[in-house]
Amino acid sequence: MTDRELDAAGITDPGLRAAYHHCRRLNARHGRTYFLATRLLPVERRPAVHALYGFARWADDIVDDLDSPTTTGRRAAALDALQACLEGGLAGERSDEPVVRALADTAARYDIQHSHFTDFMASMRSDLVVTDYPTYEDLRAYMHGSAAVIGLQMLPVLGTVVPRAEAAPQAAALGVAFQLTNFLRDVGEDLDRGRVYLPADLLAAHGVDRELLAWSRLTGLRDRRITAALQNAAELTRAVYREAAPGLAQLDPLARPCIRTAFVLYGAILDAVRADGYQVLHRRAVVSRRRRAVVAADGLVRLAVARTRSAGARPHHGRAPASPPPTEVPRTSPARGGQVRKEAV
Repeated sequence: MTDRELDAAGITDPGLRAAYHHCRRLNARHGRTYFLATRLLPVERRPAVHALYGFARWADDIVDDLDSPTTTGRRAAALDALQACLEGGLAGERSDEPVVRALADTAARYDIQHSHFTDFMASMRSDLVVTDYPTYEDLRAYMHGSAAVIGLQMLPVLGTVVPRAEAAPQAAALGVAFQLTNFLRDVGEDLDRGRVYLPADLLAAHGVDRELLAWSRLTGLRDRRITAALQNAAELTRAVYREAAPGLAQLDPLARPCIRTAFVLYGAILDAVRADGYQVLHRRAVVSRRRRAVVAADGLVRLAVARTRSAGARPHHGRAPASPPPTEVPRTSPARGGQVRKEAV
């Protein structure tokens, strides 16, 4: 994060600035697609996005680090400690944990509902014990906390031209679409973690189960039934993108180029999976640098147009206060409630 971004956001406290810098590094390392898209946001809003995604990545790393021999019990204890730190930070207590300090500051500046963070933590905790989902409805319940609430957290930062409640369903759907995309791309890696995020009933409709997926992963061999199931999962994901698409026009015009860029690039992952013959059990599908550059350039053009049209205008809803907010989180009520992951690309 550049000092210019922090200055524009009115963040002056040295410790708080360091916390936001830490979150930016997490976002840059884990979330290439969304990190790129974030560069298209107005400069003063970027720190908040890095705080939100940095916290999500930190919690996800506790759950999913394959390189660590940490037991499930210790991971659960680490999540409990993070949860306690989060609740204290949201209640106005000063935290020594950088991701919590930046997150709590962002939540206060943009009046983000605290239950979104506790719902997210509940989904992270479920990843320690739940290894598959019988139906798509079961998976959607999990994704409420792991993905939908990420979209809801983002809304106040992005700003809207309609009442926030009206834009919320589409924002939640977009978070789900992004996560479903990652689930499809990461089938093999998730299987290595002992998890299957494709609904069991969808797999069974094509004669596929966990054992067949594990056989394909282990042997490197393909099976037409698996390919058909993955195609079905891709179609399901594209349907959620269609559900989310109307929400782009509900955003502050200055935020639309950022989210549209993410929308297009995540959709391009589905295209890459298809072009690679649905080989996601054996290798990760990637969007070419050329494609990413073309989409980013289009986003820059759209941002320039939006700036010209919106000169001197403010979004209808969801912006931070015009005057510089405090550099420390003020005392607020305690966090309410107790649920990307995998938002990184």
